[in-house]
Amino acid sequence: MKQPILLGWSGGKDSCLALAELSRQGQWHIVALVTTITEGYERVSMHGVRVELLRQQADSLGATLVEARIPPNASNLAYEASLSQAVQPFLAQGVRHMAFGDLFLEDIRRYRESLLARWGLQAVFPLWGRDTTLLSRQFIQQGFRALIVCVDPQQVPPALCGRPYDLTFLSDLPPTADPCGENGEFHTFVYDGPIFRYPIAIQRGALVQRQGLYFCDLLPHP
Repeated sequence: MKQPILLGWSGGKDSCLALAELSRQGQWHIVALVTTITEGYERVSMHGVRVELLRQQADSLGATLVEARIPPNASNLAYEASLSQAVQPFLAQGVRHMAFGDLFLEDIRRYRESLLARWGLQAVFPLWGRDTTLLSRQFIQQGFRALIVCVDPQQVPPALCGRPYDLTFLSDLPPTADPCGENGEFHTFVYDGPIFRYPIAIQRGALVQRQGLYFCDLLPHP
């Protein structure tokens, strides 16, 4: 019998790869995707993607989306309280695992493991330790399609914001940048791929700078 599991969800490529890997392993039943939404802005925290696009994405994936809502500039305590509230109903249903698409940052892994342990959950990292150069190319070769929605100009040129995540993008990255953006160099939104039932219709909006980062506003295609 498959074990029920939650998946931390941002709408980006690592989330999609984690979902695909969990499905491939065959031992998991993905109960829900859990995402953090900033209230007022109605966008995915950190990535800046509109929540309506995330809902379309979840529908195309045939998945349940659970929104953990936090105020702007939320503290860690506020984030943890919101996430706790979001997962509590699943604990009552017997869910004991939650997965994340993290790749190699040990401090993030320890934080997640410690946080989930408070609630009786075990953290699962299906992509952990993968070579990010190979993983980035596999993502593209497998037919996933994504756009760059946020960049840190201290690590990559702002001109890369809004670009497709493809081999040309990877070749244009500075040599110091991780090809999966694991150090926060950039974030993505995936709008199509082998695990999607249909592509998400999007169009690029304005490029904006906020809190030291550049964001490409994605709009639902009319």
